[in-house]
Amino acid sequence: MSPTDESSDSSYATRIPADISRPDRLLGPFTARQTAILALAAVVLYGGWWATRSFMAPLAYVALVIPIAGAVAALALGQREGIGLDRFLAAALLHARAPKRRVHAPEGIPPLPAAVPGHWAKAAGPAPAAMDMPYDGITAGGVLDLGSDGQAALATCSTVNFELRSAAEQQALTTAFARWLNSLTGPTQLLVRCHRLDLAPLADTLQLEAAALPHPVLERAARAHADFLTDLATGGNLLGRQIVLVAREEAAPHMLRRRTGEGRALQRLDEAVRALAAAEVTVTPLDAERSAELVSTACNPGTPTPSSTEPEGNPA
Repeated sequence: MSPTDESSDSSYATRIPADISRPDRLLGPFTARQTAILALAAVVLYGGWWATRSFMAPLAYVALVIPIAGAVAALALGQREGIGLDRFLAAALLHARAPKRRVHAPEGIPPLPAAVPGHWAKAAGPAPAAMDMPYDGITAGGVLDLGSDGQAALATCSTVNFELRSAAEQQALTTAFARWLNSLTGPTQLLVRCHRLDLAPLADTLQLEAAALPHPVLERAARAHADFLTDLATGGNLLGRQIVLVAREEAAPHMLRRRTGEGRALQRLDEAVRALAAAEVTVTPLDAERSAELVSTACNPGTPTPSSTEPEGNPA
């Protein structure tokens, strides 16, 4: 292999931002939130020294507040899984206080009958709580209304066979994907979800339409493939993969002009359709019916999803 061929097959690097929503630095390396926490802690500690200076030695006060100052600094500056420790601790406290058993009960949870013995109720643990979905509904355009959190538009994405491409083709795909990442103007999520597949409807369709094929050989092939799908479905749980693109828009101040946020979320999906087409990714925005179906299947993961006959793009 000549040096020219070797260089042509080498990989190329494309700069992609690791954190496009990183907060701005307000004071040196500190963000506004970190600065506020440290400033508040400094004021409290200074106020404590001012109140105890008449009867406590400075060295004793310093030895007393060093652990407190270290804990506050770790809380303000530390991170876990990309989240500040203060927010992580607040989320942990909310999770500890939240009920762990939730059921779909819009009418509320009725109390146990009086005939149930007390030790049975105690052994059953805390009573379940009604499930509170994080959205208020779905608009006619298929946008999820998240209330005070804004709106979110959904779309499905096809996959791209990346490994079988040449180095130049991989570079072109990566560059196109990086260009879309650099153009993002709001929170965006790529969700990869697995769901169970139900091949029975597809096998039944093949059996019904086999008789209409123009040749007996095609009919036998269709029925044989239907039998293969039936055996495949009974052999074990089949899992499918779906890639969902979520474009979320923050709520307007004082909940004004909500329709503007909905339109902007749909516009961002249109921008993703055009930008990701260069990366050979097909983005299909979901209407109200398909968005509701997606949310319903996500809330009931054990329900098999009928296999779609429409192609979802190249295999990964």
